[in-house]
Amino acid sequence: MAKLAQKYDPKEVEEKWYRQWMEDQRFHGDSADGGDPFCIVIPPPNVTGILHMGHALNNNIQDVLTRVARMQGKNTVWVPGTDHAGIATQNVVERALKKEGKTRDDLGREAFLERVWEWKQEYGSTISNQLKKLGASCDWDRERFTMDEGLSKAVREIFCRLYDKDMIYRGHRIINWCPRCQTALSDEESEHVEVEGALYHLKYAVKGVKRKLVVATTRPETMLGDTAVAVNPRDERYRDLVGKTVILPIVNREIPIIADDYVDPEFGTGVVKITPAHDPNDFEMGLRHDLAQINVMTDTGIMNEEAGPYEGMDRFECRTQLMEDLKAGGLVEQVEKHMHAVGHCYRCDTVVEPRLSPQWFVRMKSLARPAIEAVGDGRIKFVPERWNKTYMGWMENIRDWCISRQIWWGHRIPIFYCDDCGHEWAARTEPEKCPVCSTGNFRQDEDVLDTWFSSWLWPFSVFGWPEKSDDLNFYYPSKTLVTGNEIIFFWVARMIMSGMEVMDNIPFDTVYIHGTVRDDQGRKMSKSLGNSIDPLDIIEKYSSDALRFSLMMITATGQDVYINDEKFEIGRNFGTKIWNAARFMEMHSEEFDVKDLAFDVAKLTPDDQHLLAKLNEAIASTNDNLQRYRFNDATMALYDFFWHSYCDWYLEYAKPVLFKGTPEEKKHTLQVMHFTFSTALRLLHPFMPFQTEELWHGMGYNDDAESIMVAPWPEKPVAEGIDSAIVKYVDGKHDLIRVGRILRAEYNLNNKQTATFCVRAANQEVAAQIEEDKVSIMAALKAEQIHVDVDYVPEGAMPSGISSLGAIYMSIEGLVDVDAEIEKLTKELSEVNGFLTGVTKKLENPNFVDKAPKDVVDVQRKRKEELIEKSEKLQKMIETLQG
Repeated sequence: MAKLAQKYDPKEVEEKWYRQWMEDQRFHGDSADGGDPFCIVIPPPNVTGILHMGHALNNNIQDVLTRVARMQGKNTVWVPGTDHAGIATQNVVERALKKEGKTRDDLGREAFLERVWEWKQEYGSTISNQLKKLGASCDWDRERFTMDEGLSKAVREIFCRLYDKDMIYRGHRIINWCPRCQTALSDEESEHVEVEGALYHLKYAVKGVKRKLVVATTRPETMLGDTAVAVNPRDERYRDLVGKTVILPIVNREIPIIADDYVDPEFGTGVVKITPAHDPNDFEMGLRHDLAQINVMTDTGIMNEEAGPYEGMDRFECRTQLMEDLKAGGLVEQVEKHMHAVGHCYRCDTVVEPRLSPQWFVRMKSLARPAIEAVGDGRIKFVPERWNKTYMGWMENIRDWCISRQIWWGHRIPIFYCDDCGHEWAARTEPEKCPVCSTGNFRQDEDVLDTWFSSWLWPFSVFGWPEKSDDLNFYYPSKTLVTGNEIIFFWVARMIMSGMEVMDNIPFDTVYIHGTVRDDQGRKMSKSLGNSIDPLDIIEKYSSDALRFSLMMITATGQDVYINDEKFEIGRNFGTKIWNAARFMEMHSEEFDVKDLAFDVAKLTPDDQHLLAKLNEAIASTNDNLQRYRFNDATMALYDFFWHSYCDWYLEYAKPVLFKGTPEEKKHTLQVMHFTFSTALRLLHPFMPFQTEELWHGMGYNDDAESIMVAPWPEKPVAEGIDSAIVKYVDGKHDLIRVGRILRAEYNLNNKQTATFCVRAANQEVAAQIEEDKVSIMAALKAEQIHVDVDYVPEGAMPSGISSLGAIYMSIEGLVDVDAEIEKLTKELSEVNGFLTGVTKKLENPNFVDKAPKDVVDVQRKRKEELIEKSEKLQKMIETLQG
């Protein structure tokens, strides 16, 4: 048995074992080995990313599931990788160029892409290296990048397949446009935020009559692109005006008054302005009525020549000036405050501009149908189940996916245009000539594909698709996808659709949606709030295992996770407790063979049986909770077993045997201890991999340098011959000791003071059990003597308490100065009653109860309950001492 260090050094241990695991290929799986496959694909973090608490939580969960499966003997693969993150990565490199006084246009497309690849080579492995610090047991031999050669081939293949099936098309449509990134965004990439804006009520003069129509808008600058106003055809107020025209203010353009069922006559004045080039609903109405489409802004959100006198102004600057001009002309009815949802770019937070633009789209309805069925019939389940409804709601109302982006970094759209004959085609490889006229005078589409167009292929592209492979056949579909709710639409739904389309099979059978990491005030962690906690700082301060275990302990199924720095002390203190227990065992095991753990069942003491029963319970609870993704309950079961059942109780009972017992008694006790400890270490390993590996070797449990990573996972009860009645008795004994310790604490007895206890046992059987077990109970209570009698009646004043085995009394004769103690308790009672009077008066004051915040009132009510309880307790203690 190796010598354990007096103090656990997490930094040294973590570096040592991760390096060893990598050298030993512990994380690698091979389909050629056969067996039961278990595969997880990592949600690929952006190549620009650095590890944050959301990553730590997500990957910790994946690692726990992966390590359990590996210990269960499954052929396990956890595929890592990173996403090329088109817009985000291009922004990073463009900012670097800006510091040099350059733009991407100064470099040109090819030189700029070389610069991005250089950045990727230098910084792209940052987050992968940070995941290793966390202890992630990914199969790093399989690490992928969404723009590596294999995945690029997969992207071109699926694009061409869908294009040839007429499921990809180019359309002139209203899209979400980011003026800062100068690219289209999908509906999911436009994040809507509730903001306080304004609703502007503007007057449009009807030509030929003395009448003005009032329209309302939140974006008055777009009125410069109006090509109609619309009313409902059944609205009697305006029926006579349909077919007439209004004069558009400022630019004085005549535009028609049209009738359309889309207009809600109950909303506002029942008249709406129609701007087909700047609003998706107006665009559809414009198509129905053959209206002109007038774009009044440039790609950067600057007003163009169609904006008349406002040309060259920023869109928001134009809004301010336009409203001043309209007010001066008497054309503003009113301006009112208005809360509404405004789209923002998910990358740079710029306000998104709905804009008419030619873009590439995927037809989604036919792709969605089998994906809806896969969740509906239970082949794929969401945990928690409530996310089924969210998924279904989006899928059943799905819109076509805008997949083109006006940037340079990404998968360039594999569409080619012949400038001689006008032919357009999709190609899997770089063509040499036009397939129609054979000319070489052709060009490729300038746009790139949405980042998600590569990551939606992730579950099968990482295994080499479109090529056939043994790995693809063996590991697909994967098991559990672990992710956050914010990418159910971006990624989860699309992976299900692509899996059903390409593989004719689901990509995974379970989607576990974990909560959001928040600070202890409930705020989402962000740089702008300054409330982020860096996981690497926590690892440096406490350890990777402390971070992992603490996160799991506060992660209820699908619920948000509330953290502060101090919460990671849970894992640190837990690890220290286990380390100290191991060192205590090591101290007594110098001549003990830790491989000889076959204890004699017939010799099991009540405490032995109780410990083994609690181990069986921990095994059952851990397995059950892991299967239900109740990670906090699984860790709590382990925490309770190690901290209480093993350390607090059994180690204390074992000490008299280990220090003073016979060699046979000592050997038996050590067999039980090491058997239990080594089994529990295996249960704990997925949550605290580094310390458990160090202890596995340090305690000598490993065979031929074998890692705990591949030690058998405990799934069934490991101990037989347990008498449930005896276990129940020991539970009662613990309760008896607990009550006795409370009595000692109430009368401030120090550890050197021994007291005499008397127990009025519940029955003769219990009395006999306590008598037989008296030595261990006396040691736990630091008792000078224990008297057991089912008919015991105290002769005088004796503090007492009730336990499940009966009443326990403590003699304070010679231990406590009764008069001084009564004086002290009386003074304390007076203080408590004074506080109680003050709180009661406050709660009887209507001004306080009615006007103070509810949480403040609740605190006072709880305080009153605590004071009443303390007052009653002090009164009872005084009465006991007075006899």
